[in-house]
Amino acid sequence: MTDRDAHIIVVGNEKGGSGKSTTALHLAIYLLHQGHSVATIDVDSRQQTLTRYIRNRRATADTHGRDILMPRHVHLPTAWGDSIRENQRVEQELFNRAMDGLRREVDFVVIDTPGFDGNLGRLAHAAADTLITPINDSMIDLDVLARIDARTGEPLEASPYSRNVQKARAERQARTGSGTDWVLVRNRISGLASRNTNRVQDAVERLAAGLGCRVAEGIAERVIFRSLFLVGMTVFDPLEADLLGGPPSLSHVNARQEYRALVSSLRLPRNEPLALSA
Repeated sequence: MTDRDAHIIVVGNEKGGSGKSTTALHLAIYLLHQGHSVATIDVDSRQQTLTRYIRNRRATADTHGRDILMPRHVHLPTAWGDSIRENQRVEQELFNRAMDGLRREVDFVVIDTPGFDGNLGRLAHAAADTLITPINDSMIDLDVLARIDARTGEPLEASPYSRNVQKARAERQARTGSGTDWVLVRNRISGLASRNTNRVQDAVERLAAGLGCRVAEGIAERVIFRSLFLVGMTVFDPLEADLLGGPPSLSHVNARQEYRALVSSLRLPRNEPLALSA
């Protein structure tokens, strides 16, 4: 049990397929390997990708008889009654109950959100100490943050998602006196330098300046993440050949280093990384 409230990390983006669940579990397992107590919350009741990822992890532990680090996991369902107001009340109660039960029990809570606007997702964003928004390395995917001038690359107008985030940050600042550290993470970066890659990087930095957030080290496009999901593993776990169908590759090592760099750039509290073997 911690003597301080948990630090809340929310992984949010209203565009599906941006790597939110992969990022959420990798952060959670990294922090577990550092000796922290960690809980994960899945508020995406439609896809439940993080929940399925963790179920795969438990199944691998049982099948292979391995002692694998596991976060405390909670899945919060969407209310489906006829009254929107009543649904929101029920969801608020479920969310508050889950958070109250975890804030003093763990060091970090990592929340995965859906790729669409919804009440549970908004509640999660409003609770965030750190908000991580993964963005696929494409000008198309930047549209989730702002409308971009096709000629100059300048952001013209904040998106509904960005406006919701700014509203949540302002309300949190007024309510608690502390803000949310919003961090954009370029995801699925191509290993080949190109005009598009440079253009995206420039656009992300301009967006961050306009939105009052930061840009963190990104994660490259790697096939390994798809295979790891099936067995519920991350690049921070011991990865034997019988789990992967072959020995770990240089891609595993590079992915681990990228996620270490990401965690370092997040400036999380009480996080003193331990040396992990490659």
